[in-house]
Amino acid sequence: MALLENLLLVFVAGLITALATGIGALPFFFFEGISDRRNVILWGLSSGIMISASTFGLIDEGLAEGTPLEIAVGMAAGVALVVVAHDVLMDSDIDPKQYEAADFKKLVLILGILTVHSFPEGVAIGVSFADLGLEGGTQFLGFTVPVLAIFMTIAISIHNIPEGTAISIPLRSMDVANWKLVWWAVFSSLPQPIGAVLAFGFVRYAREFLPYGFGFAAGAMIYLVLTEFVPEALDIGERLPNGGKPELAGGIVVGILVMVPLTFV
Repeated sequence: MALLENLLLVFVAGLITALATGIGALPFFFFEGISDRRNVILWGLSSGIMISASTFGLIDEGLAEGTPLEIAVGMAAGVALVVVAHDVLMDSDIDPKQYEAADFKKLVLILGILTVHSFPEGVAIGVSFADLGLEGGTQFLGFTVPVLAIFMTIAISIHNIPEGTAISIPLRSMDVANWKLVWWAVFSSLPQPIGAVLAFGFVRYAREFLPYGFGFAAGAMIYLVLTEFVPEALDIGERLPNGGKPELAGGIVVGILVMVPLTFV
């Protein structure tokens, strides 16, 4: 019974981060769009949050559980998974324009792409709950929740908001209904609660792999920031002065500064 309750809590944490993606679509209920400048800042903020969460959360905790070599191996595996998955999917990119008229084959492809992008974040949530129920955590609804788990859930939830916005922009240009914007934004992150449960179950009962799990999640997320988020922000900022680089850098710095204090809670 305790196992099911733990799995349910981890699933709910992953679901919260997925639902947070829908928040990114809410501005379209009130405005026609979001300026390029604000969009670049949001991507920078998201990048800073993920870098901070990976470095000060996952890697730091991993070093407390294992050796630098184990963390490095895990990070390499995380990067490799993302690279190989992209190659298998023919280096396809997420195209929300296909969502509304997707046939079965397109839907399978889209689900695969979403899994590549969202699954590592779910893994990060799952491994952060590895010490669930053990001493040193915070009491919440009768559970002893690790501080790292709270940190990662908040970090990934905030990070998911601009992802929801990015998914909603092309759909909005197609006059997709506002409530559907929210649905497709949440849909894009549904692999996260699944990944969270699978990762938690694995590291919980194979704790010798926990350092590798921390490294895996950190490596995959940092790689996604460097190869997906930053290039996306620079593409959006092409029409801005200096290519939007000041806005991107400012967003990254703010994202890091926002999350760093949580590491000392």
